[in-house]
Amino acid sequence: MKQIICNIPLFAALLGLATIPTSRADLNLPEASQLAINKQRVGLTDITITYHRPLVNGRKIWGGLVPFGEVWRAGANENTTIEFSDPVSVEGKPLAKGIYGLHMIPTADSWTVIFSKMASAWGSYTYKQEEDALRVNVKPRPNEMEEALEYEFEDLKPNSSTVTLKWEKLAVPFGVTISDTDATLANIRNQMRGRAQYEWEASNDAAQFCLSKKINLEEALKWADVSIQNEERFENLATKSELLKAMNKADEAKKIWESALAKTTAPQLYSYGRRLQFDKKDAEAMTIFPEVAKRYPQSPFGYLANARIKSAAGDFAGAAEEVKKAQAVAISDQQKQALKPLLERLQAKQDINK
Repeated sequence: MKQIICNIPLFAALLGLATIPTSRADLNLPEASQLAINKQRVGLTDITITYHRPLVNGRKIWGGLVPFGEVWRAGANENTTIEFSDPVSVEGKPLAKGIYGLHMIPTADSWTVIFSKMASAWGSYTYKQEEDALRVNVKPRPNEMEEALEYEFEDLKPNSSTVTLKWEKLAVPFGVTISDTDATLANIRNQMRGRAQYEWEASNDAAQFCLSKKINLEEALKWADVSIQNEERFENLATKSELLKAMNKADEAKKIWESALAKTTAPQLYSYGRRLQFDKKDAEAMTIFPEVAKRYPQSPFGYLANARIKSAAGDFAGAAEEVKKAQAVAISDQQKQALKPLLERLQAKQDINK
């Protein structure tokens, strides 16, 4: 008798029956080591870590589950990755923007943190040292018990942060520093090609950024002119005057400053003096406050300007009287309340300029 070989899917199809799929359908099920994504913006640079969080679950971790002296994927399941939206420095060493596979080599007293250009590998199984973009050495430190592995951004500053792996009773930190000037300047240039170029505030802010850093003053002057062309105001004329002064063009700076004064209001001129103080330009601020007092003598800002002048000279009683005069002519109870802390400081013989 002949042997009959039956193609079940084909036979079922001929009979009009449903076929049995021959490829595997993977189910999306909960993972023991759950996915986590941690993101932090430092300046204008985004740092994003994508990883899976294994649990201690009563196991020996360091020198056990994670062997010393071997490359480890710094997480569980797939590659742990770290992405930088701009160039950064890690532990003082430069690293280009991009996404990297994050690996580590632990030892008892020091760790190697590895940024691999291969970001899509499965863990560290196919890791190759020739694909390293950067290696840095760091020191681990003791930590409170962490059942689930996690990454944290610690010691956040305007241009830096510490990225710290924490698991079991150990923390492994590495410092990331951004070049806030370069990144911000590149971002400003991009924005100034869009709608920002048609708004006086945005272009003035761009010029002010360069002025504050004392960089790209010629470019900043062009942005100040764009701002003035959009709408001539005290703020952008003052910015242009400061830029010209910084560029050693005193005569031009003086001419623009006179134009700025012709457009000023009491709040604007007083606020300009305060901004100079915030920028640690106290001597320059003390040339502005007399101008406020002269131009707006019976306004709250004129009295406040006199208060700051007298306070700087140590005449706290006279300064307190000026604040009381400002309270008397303030247009709202809210303004009067806002002046109370200044009066209290002067009565305690404290300089309100500090």
